[in-house]
Amino acid sequence: MARLPESQGKRILAAAGIAVPRGEVARTPAEAQAAAERLGGAAVVKGQAWTTSRAGQGLIRFVSTPAEAEAAATAILGLSVRNFPVTEVLVEERLAIASEHYAGIILDDRRGCPVALVSSRGGSGIEEIARAHPESVAELPFDVVEGLADHAARELWRRVGVRGQAQQRLAAAVVRLAEVARRVEARAAEVNPLVVTPEGMVVALDCRITVDDAAVFRHAELGIDVARELDHPPTRLERIAWEVERDDYRGTFYFLQMREQFARGDRVVAFHGAGGGGSMMAMDALQRQGFSVANFCDTSGNPPASKVYRAARILLSQPGVDAYFGSGSGVASQEQFHSARGLVKAFLEEPLAVPAVVRLGGNGEEKAIEILQGCAAELGVPVECYGKDTPVDACAARLAELLAGFGPSPVRARPPRPAPARPYTFKSPTGEITYDHAVCASCASKACVAACVPQILELSGDGLPVLKVTAEEAARGRCTECLACEVDCRAHGGGGGRVELPIAGLDDYRRSRGME
Repeated sequence: MARLPESQGKRILAAAGIAVPRGEVARTPAEAQAAAERLGGAAVVKGQAWTTSRAGQGLIRFVSTPAEAEAAATAILGLSVRNFPVTEVLVEERLAIASEHYAGIILDDRRGCPVALVSSRGGSGIEEIARAHPESVAELPFDVVEGLADHAARELWRRVGVRGQAQQRLAAAVVRLAEVARRVEARAAEVNPLVVTPEGMVVALDCRITVDDAAVFRHAELGIDVARELDHPPTRLERIAWEVERDDYRGTFYFLQMREQFARGDRVVAFHGAGGGGSMMAMDALQRQGFSVANFCDTSGNPPASKVYRAARILLSQPGVDAYFGSGSGVASQEQFHSARGLVKAFLEEPLAVPAVVRLGGNGEEKAIEILQGCAAELGVPVECYGKDTPVDACAARLAELLAGFGPSPVRARPPRPAPARPYTFKSPTGEITYDHAVCASCASKACVAACVPQILELSGDGLPVLKVTAEEAARGRCTECLACEVDCRAHGGGGGRVELPIAGLDDYRRSRGME
């Protein structure tokens, strides 16, 4: 489920007629101080982290002056929550509170309908409150088409002991919350606390709205840039990875950073899986060897080599990685040599500077191992490849052995690529392929033509590789981006073929982290 930031969720609530505090997002202590000044001094400074019980973690602080707001922001920004730093605070006006409540609209898959939940007790630790005081909680399934009726909402609040004008105003807020949930196709829309002020106003002091991933494309107005179920705000690298996956439906590339911060002495491994169950087993094997796993990654469902290449480049762009480990289910039906070519291209371009162990189990694994091992000597770092008959625990143990005997290698720049003297170029679905016919003329093997998986290449009258389909057909998908025209050309031919596969935003990200 794609979660909306608190500030954005509150804008949606306000547009639906639910009162919210005035507030501003701040990314520095100075911005927090300025925001508090505009709010009149007294304020609440709230760390923007996707976690419950923020007050107990020191992420919510009440201040009386702008100077105190600056100090609170200084204390909150940079705190680590679930291994990710807090990068923003929400500075809001401080309101007097007469009573706190909870309201939520939850899509119940078992019942097949939304359920309205209310509690006469709200605030931090709502789950514990509900268990300790079950009489304070009431729920009501309702029809998604007809919506939540006002009289039904009033009855909910009556069941938890709320009477009078507060009951009517809280009921109106819940009805509007149900309308919001339906409009944005939310799996959950919760307000906690939903407070009543001494003047009788009902105000949403905090909210959590999560949108069904499958509905995100229908709601461009929400500005959700990563339609993934995350437990933290999307990182910059996760956004880059999502752009690779978003419009390329050929197989899956799922990337999730487990953490951005590591302790001194951690052995950090970039993990590249294929198949959810096998990937989880492989991550467990790494943890049994004492590794800190930097990320979860799954390239499965028969992805093209180009997608595996982009995944590997992104994995290796995580700062502080000490090793690379690839392992999937071991019985994958997808052709493993596609993954091998994607890895080879990524490892050579980086170039790879850490030990790597890759387990490629499935169709064509023997060919995949041959392709990957063929580039190992050129890389100058330990790279080992295994098939499905080698247990994943043995592969993880081997990586630990390689890392134990590996000294830090000098930082190497990406090898320069000379401009082609006689370029022959055509578009692929997500990139561009170029042959330097000046090099191809002296190539005896013409390995690229034989290795081309979709067989869209042929030799021209003068023995040069050219398309035997139109350029338009290649760009529309006849070229499957198997990368043989670069990887096999380099290994067995003259090296005149290259494939350019841009990754939007990655170079800027790497420069910002001092990796370029």
